[in-house]
Amino acid sequence: MEHQHSTTKRKQPPTSTDRPSKRRPSQPIEAMDSTEPYLNGGITASANETPNGHGSPEEDDEEMDDLLHAAATADTAEWQATIEKVVRNVVSIHFCQTCAFDTDSAISSEATGFVVDAERGYILTNRHVVGAGPFWGYCIFDNHEECDVYPVYRDPVHDFGILRFDPKKIKYIKLAALELRPDLAKVGEEIRVVGNDAGEKLSILSGVISRLDRNAPEYGEGYSDFNTNYIQAAAAASGGSSGSPVVNIDGFAIALQAGGRADGAATDYFLPLDRPLRALQLIREGKLVERGTIQTQWMLKAFDECRRLGLSAEWESKVREKFPKETGMLVAEVILPDGPAHEKLEEGDVLVQVNGELLTQFVRLDAVLDSSVGGKVKLLVQRGGEDVEVELDVGDLHAITPDRFVSVAGAAFHNLSYQQARLYAVSLKDSGVYCCEASGSFRFEGSESGWLVHTIDNKPTPDLDTFIEVMKAVPDRSRVVVTYKHLRDMHTLNTSIMLVDRHWHKNMRLAVRNDESGLWDFSDLADAVPPMPPVSRKANFIQMEGAKYPQAVDIIRSFVRVSASMPMKLDGFPKSRKIGFGLVIDAEKGLVVVSRAIVPYDMCDISVTIADSIIVDGKIVFLHPLQNYAIIQYDPSLVQAPVQSAKLATRPIKQGEETIFFGFNQNLRPVVAKTSVTDITTVAIPASTSTPRYRAVNLDAITVDTSLSGQCGSGVLVTEDGTVQALWLTYLGERNGHTSKDIEYHLGFATPALLPVIDEVKSGGKPNLRILNLETQTVQMSQCRIMGVSEHWIERAEREDPERHQLFMVRKVDAGNIGGLQEGDIILTLNDQLITRVRDLDVMYNNTALSALVVRKQEEIKLDVPTVPTSELETDRVVVFCGAVLHRPHHAVRQQISKVHSDIYVSARMRGSPAYQYGLAPTNFVMAVNAVPTPDLESFVRETNKIPDNTYFRLKVMTFDNVPWVATMKKNEHYFPTVEFVKDSEAREGWRRKKYEGGEVKRGEGEVPEGGQDAGADGEDGMEG
Repeated sequence: MEHQHSTTKRKQPPTSTDRPSKRRPSQPIEAMDSTEPYLNGGITASANETPNGHGSPEEDDEEMDDLLHAAATADTAEWQATIEKVVRNVVSIHFCQTCAFDTDSAISSEATGFVVDAERGYILTNRHVVGAGPFWGYCIFDNHEECDVYPVYRDPVHDFGILRFDPKKIKYIKLAALELRPDLAKVGEEIRVVGNDAGEKLSILSGVISRLDRNAPEYGEGYSDFNTNYIQAAAAASGGSSGSPVVNIDGFAIALQAGGRADGAATDYFLPLDRPLRALQLIREGKLVERGTIQTQWMLKAFDECRRLGLSAEWESKVREKFPKETGMLVAEVILPDGPAHEKLEEGDVLVQVNGELLTQFVRLDAVLDSSVGGKVKLLVQRGGEDVEVELDVGDLHAITPDRFVSVAGAAFHNLSYQQARLYAVSLKDSGVYCCEASGSFRFEGSESGWLVHTIDNKPTPDLDTFIEVMKAVPDRSRVVVTYKHLRDMHTLNTSIMLVDRHWHKNMRLAVRNDESGLWDFSDLADAVPPMPPVSRKANFIQMEGAKYPQAVDIIRSFVRVSASMPMKLDGFPKSRKIGFGLVIDAEKGLVVVSRAIVPYDMCDISVTIADSIIVDGKIVFLHPLQNYAIIQYDPSLVQAPVQSAKLATRPIKQGEETIFFGFNQNLRPVVAKTSVTDITTVAIPASTSTPRYRAVNLDAITVDTSLSGQCGSGVLVTEDGTVQALWLTYLGERNGHTSKDIEYHLGFATPALLPVIDEVKSGGKPNLRILNLETQTVQMSQCRIMGVSEHWIERAEREDPERHQLFMVRKVDAGNIGGLQEGDIILTLNDQLITRVRDLDVMYNNTALSALVVRKQEEIKLDVPTVPTSELETDRVVVFCGAVLHRPHHAVRQQISKVHSDIYVSARMRGSPAYQYGLAPTNFVMAVNAVPTPDLESFVRETNKIPDNTYFRLKVMTFDNVPWVATMKKNEHYFPTVEFVKDSEAREGWRRKKYEGGEVKRGEGEVPEGGQDAGADGEDGMEG
């Protein structure tokens, strides 16, 4: 046996944080770097090769039809004739697994299959292509005809599945089928693997069968075949060849391509066709494909190893006499606890007889078990040289293979599968409900899947049915205790408190596999229980008795913990959950100022924790467009605690001044240190080139002389008498191109700049600031002189601001900036006020236009510069279409791009969706639908509603780097309906929504997409954006 483990190639599509050129060659999913086997010959990631880091549509090689394929050119005429006959039956399969299920994550990919029944329209491929969960896809024949495919069978264990297509849809090629002949697979047989290799339309690889008795390769945590022998051959198929037929010179399919080595060695693994042939015959007859199990994994082991395990010479002699060509026997490897063989068989037992018949092969064992479902089998095993006879109940393998799942609170659950239980030797009975998509309320730290939930709200959840009843009774917005384990660590029971979201994810939906239609049928199980009314509670803050400065550390009574949970990825923000601390600026009104790295936008749930004891809901009052802070509000009537309004300094802190640093470290614990201000300098947080998202610009950042400043993301600089001189905030920066991690900066922000906004909010107003839509940088006097600033202005700047001998230059103007300032302008005055500090720019907030004096190209010029209202910068409408999250380009996009191509910006996309399959990537702009211009979301929704379901349409797309291309996509309303979210202050969540189906608004509300959102993020969940 080869104990080699790896992740499967098909699981992770190629990603990039940079923006390569529009087209690049197709890449199979190859994340391997060892000599381990890879599953499936690796399915290729389909049109993830889109512009902008996600590749783009491939150009088909039309010469294929005129060539007889490269590998065949050197073949004999006989092989050439065989290959010409075979290629007509081979199809390229383009498919999506639309959500995480069992061992599979949501993916979009490509593979191969071949027609095995032309009249009924059956295609044989791999089980890891068909997948365990929801599937949608199409196949392309050798002449480029296309047809939808639907799963009719996926084997619970073995790596084969059967797809159905409509033969009437194929008009220009005469359909034929490959005959399955498992009996013709022999050592030394010359073979050809005919398939969609490495994303190419068709390739033909030659090889020779070298072994028939290889154990099924293990692929680590994903899907793995077992309880079968595999055929090994010297061939080197690669990504996309999964499901290829392995044919002999007579054109018979003698095996099914399934896997290979990841190190590039010319070794491939093929599945024998005995069991696929049986399944196909039963399906043709309309019969159920019965599969039996005793929940035991067997391995083929050579006679010498069997002898060491206790095989007697007498039995070995009998076996060798009956099967002279055999070199080994079956040995028990994994016996599931509480299964039929538990406490009857043991690991290391050598199987000798089944129902009195000598047996050494998997095929025969499968046949016996499959014909005995619901009955019993008698096994004779050798254990340490002794004969042991056992009688076992034969269970139904389909019954322990999940065919349904429940979506609730943003996550998905089903019963534990035999696949997972076998891999980790876990009992299938009462092991807990399996969380296949750990997102939403159930976002557990460390992994997106693999969790077994044991209890919710102190009620056991041993299986899916019990879990459904428990979750039905849990009110929305309630906080409940959850206990859970991970399959990789069944020793540790984890405990968490979970906020239940039944408002963004209102429906509890049951999905059930339908093998007649090939779809999954959805039904709503229960309406959400309304939230319980909040209750006022008492608490006290901790006391830091050892601190030197009691008035300063008393600021702890002005801090609250803020947790924000974002149900959908908007505005390029990479995380779906953030925790930090906010400063209370008005305890009577419950107003708190907090970093925008914690509360990025207002489609979120905010929890405010006071004194580490009282948890109340919060809402957003104000988001500052430039200075990285938000003001949120909680209901103070619910809080009986000595919360204190922070006293904010009105005088700016200065460089060199001593102060006290009070912050919260990574453990959310308060820390304090005496320090001094080392520098106050004008900075702009670096832009994230791959995923534009909110960042602070035009700010004076404070740094201090203490190591605590780098450890603390929230805090203040405070005087000994408790006056807050500066906020200590987290600033979200760029993404590291090598590690794909988001960089955060911790800097101080002087309080005087807050005061005008805070005063307006305190008085009940909502600031509607206006800004200059540009980014500045400081220039020193030496540079100013070279750029044409006169001595008069230089002297005035030095005289009026002796601490800062600097002026500001326009570094970048936002897209859409009409007239006014230009890049390279040096700003002298705004409304006749000399500009030497960032705070001098605050004059822009309350003026619709400013009178500016600038130096441009060595000349002084007077300008009237318009400002823009910030109310236009925040996202207030979102459309989820075919799995893509669309909204107006947010402020960060306008800051980084020179021209906004349309008001339809792709912010994120869901894995396994049409947007993912056809390459519509985050940071793309949609400009037209079926050649009709769609400049805004209104026109986009109108045009896309005209498109019938399951129909192709064209999108004119522009990449962030101004490269135009056309995407063709197929609409899929069954799995990816169109849902629109519109900001509405009357709605409790602040957003109302509607769902479109068949071009009409459907009754009831749409759902926030679950799990897999991909925003070019760091893979913390399934959505990319």
